[in-house]
This record gives sequence, C-alpha cells and structure tokens, in this order.
Amino acid sequence: MLTKRLIACFDVKNGMVTKAHQFQDNIDIAPAEEMARTVYEEQIDEIIFYDIMASAEKRPIDLEMVRRVAKEVFVPFTVGGGIRSLNDMFQVLKAGAEKISIDSMAVRHPEIITQGALAFGRQCMVLSMQVKKVTPTQKIPSGYEIAIDGARVFTGMDAVEWAKRGESLGAGEICVNSIDCDGTHAGYDLEITGKIAEAVNIPVIASGGAGKPEHLAQVFTETGASAGIISSMLYSPRLERNYTVQEIKEALQAYEIPLRPYRRTL
Repeated sequence: MLTKRLIACFDVKNGMVTKAHQFQDNIDIAPAEEMARTVYEEQIDEIIFYDIMASAEKRPIDLEMVRRVAKEVFVPFTVGGGIRSLNDMFQVLKAGAEKISIDSMAVRHPEIITQGALAFGRQCMVLSMQVKKVTPTQKIPSGYEIAIDGARVFTGMDAVEWAKRGESLGAGEICVNSIDCDGTHAGYDLEITGKIAEAVNIPVIASGGAGKPEHLAQVFTETGASAGIISSMLYSPRLERNYTVQEIKEALQAYEIPLRPYRRTL
C-alpha cells in the first residue's frame, strides 16, 4: 500500500496566515514563514500556501512571502493565488516553490494547465477545485458543482468531469476542497473525494473539514485519497484542541495507516 501524505495548508493575506470558516470570517494567526518553520520541524510531509487576495486584487502572488517560506522548509512546497501565466509560474518556481496550484484561472483558461505541464512537468501542476454539494434538482451528474473566486461564483460545471478533464490537460495532482466542510472540523467530504479518486489516475488530495486524526484515518481508508490537508487542527483558535504533526502521525499509526518515514534532523 502506498504511503499517505500529510499536507499543511495555509491561507495567507498580507504575509500572515489567516483562517476562515467556509471561506468567510478570517482570523490572522501568525507570519507565514513562522508557521512553515513550525510544521516543517514537526515533520510535515508537504506544505501549501495560498495567497488568497492575489486574484481578487488582480496582482501577482507575493513572491517575497514565497522566498521567506522557501528558506525555512525542505519539503515539497506548493503555492497558489494570482498565477495567470507561464511567467508567473516561472517566477514562483524560481522563488523556491516546487509545485503550482491553479484554481479559478484553470476554469477560465484550461489551456494554462497544459502550458504549465509542458513547460515545467505535470508533477508541478496541482489542480485545486472548490466543490459544493448541490440539490438533486440541479442537473449535475456527480451531485457536486465547481465554484471559483473563493466560492463566490458557481460555474455549473460537474466536479468529477472537471477532475477528469484536468487530468487529461496535464494536471499531476488534484486537490478536492469541500466548501461545505471547510472550517467545520467535522471531517472531510468522503463522497466527492471518493468519486474523484475513482475517476482519475493521478494523486487526489482531500481538503476541508479535518478536525481530529480520526478524520484523516477515515479519508485514507474509505477513499482513494493519497494525501490529506490539515489546517485548523494545527492552530485554529476555534478548536478546543490543537494537534502537533507528530501527534497526528502517531494517531494514524495506531490505525495502521502507512506514512512516510521520519526525516533525519540536525
């Protein structure tokens, strides 16, 4: 059985990690580089940072933030937000990121997935998807619709079909971000995560809803997800109990979840 990955994902605004509930009511937590250093030292497998204001403000991603974070970590580091062209991708990779996450721009201009995959390799391209469960009366076969622009605009696109198309265009991974579960701490959306993992042949990352290690155990044993994003459970002031990465990994070992070995540290 392939090992599962734990990915710490942080939304960043003005260089600060910020936490939302269902994409609203953000609370500032700490500088991005401090959070990155903390989880790296705790043996996180990968890190994702989203510059959540870049697209809304129609500006490039905060490259200085990317550089500061890259100096603190030596694990795969993905960034997203405000990436609109191959040059934007090049600048992000040059600043120290290893992967690029695209979301709303990919919906508007799907060819950017192929362009990035051809220029930098599909292993660099992460297609992030904002998904929301719809009512049975809506004509969306999977029951889940794609949203963009921070879940403010709904596209009418079917989530599973978009995942399959993203793979065919050159995405190397897909991140399934549940709008309904985001910030709830009640667990991942197992239904859509499972559907997408069955529909594609590339790694699927579950995102949105993790509040305790049991939620990770669920998504790893009940779906084909290869990675789970943890965010709130690491630092959210809305939770009674926060966890360290080591505590989460120890809990998952009790469930016999195969994990990556611990790195040697100086």
